[in-house]
Amino acid sequence: MKIVILDKDTLGGDIELSPIRNLGECTEYGTTDYSLVAERVADAEVVVTNKIKLNEETLDACKNVKLICVAATGFDNIDTEFCKERGIALCNVPGYSTDSVAQVTLSMALELVTHLSTYRNFVHSGNYSESGIANKLSPVYHELSSMVWGVIGGGAIGTKVAEIAKAFGCKVLVCRRKQEGDFPLADIDTICEQADIISVHLPLSDSTRGILNRERIGKCKKTAIIINTARGAVADEEALADAIKEKRIGGLGVDVYSKEPFPAEHPYTDILGYDNVCLTPHMGWGSFEARNRCIVKIAENIGGFYKGEQRNRVV
Repeated sequence: MKIVILDKDTLGGDIELSPIRNLGECTEYGTTDYSLVAERVADAEVVVTNKIKLNEETLDACKNVKLICVAATGFDNIDTEFCKERGIALCNVPGYSTDSVAQVTLSMALELVTHLSTYRNFVHSGNYSESGIANKLSPVYHELSSMVWGVIGGGAIGTKVAEIAKAFGCKVLVCRRKQEGDFPLADIDTICEQADIISVHLPLSDSTRGILNRERIGKCKKTAIIINTARGAVADEEALADAIKEKRIGGLGVDVYSKEPFPAEHPYTDILGYDNVCLTPHMGWGSFEARNRCIVKIAENIGGFYKGEQRNRVV
């Protein structure tokens, strides 16, 4: 079995890849430019990718490819229709990063609500020692238990975030397709109007692209904190940046972007350095434990495919 890993560097250098390597002849690339994809997978039977786009242009001449394994839950970088036409199986890895993404979502909320970095910097800069005052209480912060937390997307990650928010005493509203669990349902517009913290946990699809649009952002409270750890393109990034610059929302936390890494001309470049903005480099999914689970599940997906099992099959 010939296996090609196209973007190993996105998985981190501390992760053991032997579960995949032990399955066959494995060729690994740190990263792969789009122009080189077709050449590198030409003889492969199994392609493992995290972020690289795979479509008709990159796969059409690759007659040996039988299976694509995405090192992620989302698979919006794969042309699923082409895979169906060519009989190429596609497997993802659901659920491996639930705890990791939920933890980072909560960390962003706590940072933006509590302003911990501002207080830390006040002490580390020496200003606290020079102040002659025993404490500092500005910027003002509020208890999570006084807030409404709106969760947009009620899958595994959204549900985990809702459970954590509830444990902190928040009133939790969840936007999902149907009633599941104990949390009250609310439509996305109600959440935008009522929530103090809004976190987005949606897969990217035609129906979710741009769902958090300028009009909905305009409905938010001026103190609202918006957090996106899902996919960059589910939100209007320019509208979010404008809302921060014009002080129409209270804070913004983002770990995902429509183009990664985002370029110099991206709207978020204008809000770098704002105290009420927390931008991170798509690291929310990537705790050590989550990445290890991901590699093990990919190996199981490959092994299961060759045994005729329908394991985590998307196509």
